[in-house]
Amino acid sequence: MHTPLNTFKQAMRAGEQKIGLWVGLADGYVAEILAGTGYDWLLLDGEHAPNDVRSVLAQLQGISSAWSAQPESERSHPVVRVPVGDTTLLKQYLDIGAQTILVPMVDTAEQAARMVQGMRYPPEGIRGMGSALARASRWQAYPGYLHEANAQTCLLVQAETVEAMKNLDAIAATPGVDGVFIGPADLSASMGFVGQPNHPEVQAVIADAIARIRKAGKAPGILSTTEEQARKWLAAGAQFVAVGVDTTLLTAAAKQLASKYKTAASAVTPNGY
Repeated sequence: MHTPLNTFKQAMRAGEQKIGLWVGLADGYVAEILAGTGYDWLLLDGEHAPNDVRSVLAQLQGISSAWSAQPESERSHPVVRVPVGDTTLLKQYLDIGAQTILVPMVDTAEQAARMVQGMRYPPEGIRGMGSALARASRWQAYPGYLHEANAQTCLLVQAETVEAMKNLDAIAATPGVDGVFIGPADLSASMGFVGQPNHPEVQAVIADAIARIRKAGKAPGILSTTEEQARKWLAAGAQFVAVGVDTTLLTAAAKQLASKYKTAASAVTPNGY
């Protein structure tokens, strides 16, 4: 058996556009359900959601379980966002089976290069050898894993500050970086527009960033929670776009359902008049 191909990485290199969903409920059962709803990729959030290595493992297992009922072309690819750019964490998440990792708050090309190192086994990188304990190698059922893994890992870095925008060309040009994700909320805060990701100045910087990332031959990505914004960035050339957040979807649907019945009930008196 061979190490599974990273179809998300292949799609990014081919210039394809993929639609994703942010997953913050931190539960394997939820991830398994969402993996059957048609998204190209699911972002398992370890930065702002209550996740750790074990909870992400459960979600990876849930997503893998959903694949058994789906053709390969319809499977949701898991992308794991680590809480911080630390090579030890990269090693842990890679070992439990993550192939694509998103690293937040990467401000310089030097930081990006360090993350590239953490994603790869020597001599190309510094990832520690531990495949006998790793779900990623199916506990060495993939005999060539140590030689095949580097080609299948996909590194996405987040550029979400004014400093990152200054260094964006160098970050995107870093060998081994496969894509750059723009974080509108943090970027707007860094620019002095807290809570205003739709501010014209912020929007102009995002549009410019997407163009610069594409010019470097890398895949641009972004999270947009409105259809108008998502379609805007897709039209601008963003390749991996998350179009919603699971917590927001659940809250909105629950409120809508409750409102439907509570509004109707309040119009009826106890005597039915």
